[in-house]
Amino acid sequence: MNKLYRKITARPKIVIILFMVATVICAVLGNFVSVNYDINSYLPSDSPSTVSIDIMNEEFEGGIPNVRVMIRNVTVSQAMEYKERIREVEGVTDVTWLDDSVDIYAPLEVADTDAVESYYKDGAALYSVTLEEEHILDGVDAIRNIIGEENAMSGSAVSTAVATNSTVSEVQKITVVAIAFVLFILILTTDSWAEPIVILIGIGVAVLINKGTNLIFGEISFVSNAAGTILQLAVSLDYFVFLLHRFQECRNEHDDIRDAMVDALCKSASSILSSGLTTVIGFVALCLMRFRIGPDLGVVLAKGVALSLICVFVFMPNLVLSVYKLIDRTKHRQFLPSFDKFSRFISCIMVPFACLLSILVIPSFLASNANSYYIGDSHIFNEDTTLGKDTASIEEVFGKSDTYVLMIPKGDNQTQLALSDTLKKLPQVRDIISYVDTVGEEIPEGYLDQATHDKLISEHYSRMVIQLDTDYEGDSTFALVEEIRNTAQDFYDEYYLAGKGVSTYDLMNVVTSDMMKVNLIAIGAVFIVLLLSIKSLTLPVILVLSIETAIWINLSFPYFADQTIFYIAYLIISSIQLGATVDYAILMTDRYLENRSEMPKKQAITATISSCSVSIMTSASIMTVMGFLLGYFSTHGLLAQLGIFIGRGTLCSLAVVMLALPGLLYIFDGVIRRTTKNADFYGG
Repeated sequence: MNKLYRKITARPKIVIILFMVATVICAVLGNFVSVNYDINSYLPSDSPSTVSIDIMNEEFEGGIPNVRVMIRNVTVSQAMEYKERIREVEGVTDVTWLDDSVDIYAPLEVADTDAVESYYKDGAALYSVTLEEEHILDGVDAIRNIIGEENAMSGSAVSTAVATNSTVSEVQKITVVAIAFVLFILILTTDSWAEPIVILIGIGVAVLINKGTNLIFGEISFVSNAAGTILQLAVSLDYFVFLLHRFQECRNEHDDIRDAMVDALCKSASSILSSGLTTVIGFVALCLMRFRIGPDLGVVLAKGVALSLICVFVFMPNLVLSVYKLIDRTKHRQFLPSFDKFSRFISCIMVPFACLLSILVIPSFLASNANSYYIGDSHIFNEDTTLGKDTASIEEVFGKSDTYVLMIPKGDNQTQLALSDTLKKLPQVRDIISYVDTVGEEIPEGYLDQATHDKLISEHYSRMVIQLDTDYEGDSTFALVEEIRNTAQDFYDEYYLAGKGVSTYDLMNVVTSDMMKVNLIAIGAVFIVLLLSIKSLTLPVILVLSIETAIWINLSFPYFADQTIFYIAYLIISSIQLGATVDYAILMTDRYLENRSEMPKKQAITATISSCSVSIMTSASIMTVMGFLLGYFSTHGLLAQLGIFIGRGTLCSLAVVMLALPGLLYIFDGVIRRTTKNADFYGG
């Protein structure tokens, strides 16, 4: 390794120029990476609802309604005028209203009440609008301009538009505040005014290159876009800090500055690489999810950590060698006090905390697995937001509703009529728009006008648009999806059902099956890496179980607070917290083994805590603050909750590593000595 590092540091200026050119290029390319805010689009391609949507898009021009528009205080004729204006918006492929279900020129009192009140109630008109994906942003704005601020609109397309507009500005705010906080922490924990700038340049290069290289994916998810930069910065920062600290230590042992850097790289390589590898594994485990937001986030984060490691071992050494004189000239006194008293205090309380952690393992595990969940995105924007208020306004008049589209083979009108009659017996079905319901089973296709024909019939299928009195998710909704599918199966061997509730049902089946698989593989992979790097049978068990308990404690908070959480955030945080915070445990253990070879176990514990506290607390405080910043600034409920999980989870891991892990190392010192290869313990 010594020869490799000498080659890396042979030409600092060339290396710096190459990285800076790559950074500028990637900073530009990052602006061209598109972001997907539609959760349901990340369902596996073979899920029933995804297959249904794909076939529907092939057969019909109008897809699944994705916007609900409510206009207050309008007559039927005024409502028809609004319908035509909305239909003319670019990207709108279909607008469904009362006239598609009943004859609006006959007295409405004689029409079916449920059908009428699905679209027109208390002087308010409710439209189901289908807006093409590529026109969502402009289309939502155009519809809002038509209806005015006093009226309401909701739906997945509106949610996507709001998320797109709000998340960009929110991430910018988070990034600015986060950089300011990181700079403040680095000033506190370093002894030179220039060191924080050097570290920020190093991590900044890695972050910008990662953002730019996301272009190879063409598109990334909103989770990766919002959390990727923050997590890469928080997770990777300690690699840069650790290398710089090692370099300063090695300068006391070498007269030549390059020799000091090479020695620092050799001494820090094992710790940084093992920490980086476990972090990458935690993120790569997300790639095993069938729900494709997991692989999307996992690849972006794993690539980010890998690029950070490259920058640490290639760019950072050359940058430091180029500016070390500036670092020396800007030295200042240490702002943080010695942690000797703190380490002695921890050594007094570590055994009780280790026992407490052991007691918490089972109840925290049980509580973390007993939470209530939101599966889809219907609760992402709460009632404090404009979208949340609009959704509540629509539900206040028309109740909760969803639109499903059922495609069946065309031709057998009698069977279609029987299916329609059976579906109408379901209490949640308010209205059905289909060939047999709207036109009549006796009317030949040739008598239909082209617009009606294209809306209801394609080359191979007949389409039934079902208005339902149901929420987008929940036990009753999922039971309804199963009942409609079973009913369709009774009449047809081939059918396709799509809709927001249907996609959420499929999403539930996918994400719940992912949970155990992802966690077990992540834990197993991290365990193997620790086994190979530490060469101990017991230490990997202690470290993984400690961090897993911290994860369970983090996830048990919502259970005791009776809070419903987003299952996607719950699923993702387990891998993120394991991958990001097991580094603290690794650093603590490495230093303990190093100190234990020179001193008794109690003294080794005290020395380890004293030497590790700054590094661990620096990394943990940055990740905690960044998580809470995401939770505070984001109006996107899933991102906000993920941020809270990250912030609180980091604090849980920090508490476990600083308070309980030293006690576990102390208690199991004898077992560790006997089960660790080449253990050279003092007095052993």
